[in-house]
Amino acid sequence: MLIFLYTYLLFHQLQADGENTVCRMMGDPKYPLLSKDGDINIGALFSIHSIETLSLFEFTEKPQLLSCTSVNLRDFRMAQIMIFAIEEINKSETLLPNVSIGYRIYDTCGSRPTSMNSTMALMNGQELKAGDKCNGQAPIHVHAIIGESESSATVILSRATGPFKIPVISHSATCECLSNRKEYPSFFRTIASDYHQSRALAHIVKHFGWSWVGAVNTDNDYGNNGMAIFLNTAQEEGICVEYSVKFYRTEPEKLQKAVDIIKQSTAKVIVAFLTSFEMKNLLEQLNIQNITGLQMIGVEAWITAEKLITPNSFRVLGGSLGFAVRKIYIEGFSDYVVKAFWDTAFPCSEKDKNSTQGQLNCNKNQDLLVFKNYNEDVPEHRYSSNVYKAVYAVAYALHSLLKCKEKEGCQKGLTIQPHQVVEALKTVNFTVKFGDHVWFDSTGGAVAQYEVVNWQQDSDGSIQFKAVGYYDASLPPDQRFVLNTENIIWAGGQLQKPRSVCSESCPPGTRKAVQKGRPVCCYDCIPCADGEISNETDSNNCMQCPGEFWSNAEKNKCVLKILEFLTFTEVMGIVLVFFSLFGVGITVLVTVLFYSKKDTPIVKANNSELSFLLLFSLNLCFLCSLTFIGRPTEWSCMLRHTAFGITFVLCISCVLGKTIVVLMAFKATLPGSNVMKWFGPVQQRLSVLAFTLIQVLICVLWLTISPPFPYKNMKYYKDKIILECSLGSNVGFWAVMGYIGLLALLCLILAFLARTLPDNFNEAKFITFSMLIFCAVWITFIPGYVSSPGKFTVAVEIFAILASSFGLLFCIFAPKCYIILFKPKQNTKQHLMGKTQNKSY
Repeated sequence: MLIFLYTYLLFHQLQADGENTVCRMMGDPKYPLLSKDGDINIGALFSIHSIETLSLFEFTEKPQLLSCTSVNLRDFRMAQIMIFAIEEINKSETLLPNVSIGYRIYDTCGSRPTSMNSTMALMNGQELKAGDKCNGQAPIHVHAIIGESESSATVILSRATGPFKIPVISHSATCECLSNRKEYPSFFRTIASDYHQSRALAHIVKHFGWSWVGAVNTDNDYGNNGMAIFLNTAQEEGICVEYSVKFYRTEPEKLQKAVDIIKQSTAKVIVAFLTSFEMKNLLEQLNIQNITGLQMIGVEAWITAEKLITPNSFRVLGGSLGFAVRKIYIEGFSDYVVKAFWDTAFPCSEKDKNSTQGQLNCNKNQDLLVFKNYNEDVPEHRYSSNVYKAVYAVAYALHSLLKCKEKEGCQKGLTIQPHQVVEALKTVNFTVKFGDHVWFDSTGGAVAQYEVVNWQQDSDGSIQFKAVGYYDASLPPDQRFVLNTENIIWAGGQLQKPRSVCSESCPPGTRKAVQKGRPVCCYDCIPCADGEISNETDSNNCMQCPGEFWSNAEKNKCVLKILEFLTFTEVMGIVLVFFSLFGVGITVLVTVLFYSKKDTPIVKANNSELSFLLLFSLNLCFLCSLTFIGRPTEWSCMLRHTAFGITFVLCISCVLGKTIVVLMAFKATLPGSNVMKWFGPVQQRLSVLAFTLIQVLICVLWLTISPPFPYKNMKYYKDKIILECSLGSNVGFWAVMGYIGLLALLCLILAFLARTLPDNFNEAKFITFSMLIFCAVWITFIPGYVSSPGKFTVAVEIFAILASSFGLLFCIFAPKCYIILFKPKQNTKQHLMGKTQNKSY
């Protein structure tokens, strides 16, 4: 307890001593380049000079002040527009009517140490007044700070002022990292975040069909964050990045490495996410190594930078495309920079020369006097309007905090803290005189609005940044990005858009196959397999054609598969029709011959009725083969098999009847035999009818239960459809075939038994030969029928029908025709009977 009490008293004493200690500033005070006191002051940091000269540190005397050279006209114009806007507000009777705004503008010289020194000066003031105590209640020197121009410098500024909640409003710091409200809660900007620009870069690359690009960025917060967003978006859009390199202005080795990679690459498009400083260094090296013809895609930081325009820069940057801040005309500013500014704001008047500090400032700023009567560049400066809007944003925030009213004025007695200004800035919503609507989103940023500019050369050789489109995030998604490609000049001054792809596009009929170990944009074009198509360029996959379709020769369209069936017009069909009709013709001739000789013994022998019925059935057999040719239909499928089955049974029944007649005839010659009365003409007709009716019954049952039908067979061929007759019921088909086979086998057996009967009166020998041929044909038909594909199955069946029909026709009727035509002397009853008598059994 005593220790705790002692510690408490010790800290209390130290605090009391600290409050009574007089504060003093270490080192020399830092004075602003341009300043003016007001009721409320706004600070600003601009890189009005771009090169800082360091003095020698010998450590024997106090170092001299750093000197800055090389005027950065762009940032000097920003300082001028800030003062111009403040003067407008101070003269306004509606905005902060009785409150004057002062300013303190520091030159950072493009140096981080100087920038930090200037930041401290803005927060602490130039010098402490006598008697100021270090009691933690420092006076408020500025209520807001405008700056800086670069993202990395703005990050440092925001982190330094963040703990004190001093609002920082940048006019050109676009790094997406600054959108983090946890790290930068008091940061605002009147320009859009790089999130929109980076994504828009990917969209413009995608729009022009460039799938193979290189990427180079500044190695700082601005470049690294912007490039990271671009790379992610590019991946989403299917854009491949051949290389991604980065360097900083003070790293010549990395710059040289980046140039070497660019020189060796195959990408014709480079996305350059660089500041103007790095772009200038890269431009110099590309010129030295004569690397030209590359399509540069740039960002707002360099695409309209006047300092990049040199006599040789168009060789490298000609035709460059990029996003730029919109050019906005601010009324009165062009006249202000050549007259009023130098009279009222520039610290080199007679009054300023009388003071030591004024004389020092006047000497330091002699290089700025060169621009006293120059204002031709004013219309081209694109960031001036952002500074103008930033000043007005602070003014509207203060207007709200001071509870200003148009007639009553503002309550000047109120003490405004910087954190109050931060909160007020979140709610500002106004329109400036040139029509832009100003407000801050949840990240402290403004709406993304860019011009798409193109580096073009006029007839006089001057380089112009010509607007060829725009990007406006406030519009609906389908209207945000507009490009007028007809007005674009491409890399090297060409009128034709360059191609930048790792692999050429795969035409329809092929698909992309990624090359192993390379990005997805590097691929081979593989033709689609048979039955697959791709009907668009750069297809990743081939599509399978539907069942009845097949790919065409180019593999880019599904066409109906060829329907294959045996036709009357093809060679095979013509040959089969010829033999079918030839068989009919021969049969008709034999019938005519037999009819003309019907009274001769050789015709009468062995029942002439059966002979004529056999010839009629053979005609039907030849004709039924024609039903197998042509496009299968429901009726033709039923007809072809039933007609074939019935006609062949009729034919075999007739042959069987003739065979039985032969056997019965010779049995009847035996003593005491009267068998012929049991198989006379009536019984022969009835037997033929009975055998045929059985087949008819089988066919009727087949057609009733499961008839044949047309069927599209897609199993044999992938590219063709076999249009055939499905059997419907295999049992029905093989029952028909089996019955024919049974009759043929019975006929063969009976004919074989009758082979030893006398020759002259014996047809059994010829019937035996015909049945052997018939059976041989149909036995070989079975494996041929099962194994033959498509229309050849039908051809095999027709061949079997014709072969067996010709076998029956020639084996049974040819010998008789030979005797009738060439041996008429043997066509007598005496000859036939004589032969019979001479023959022994």
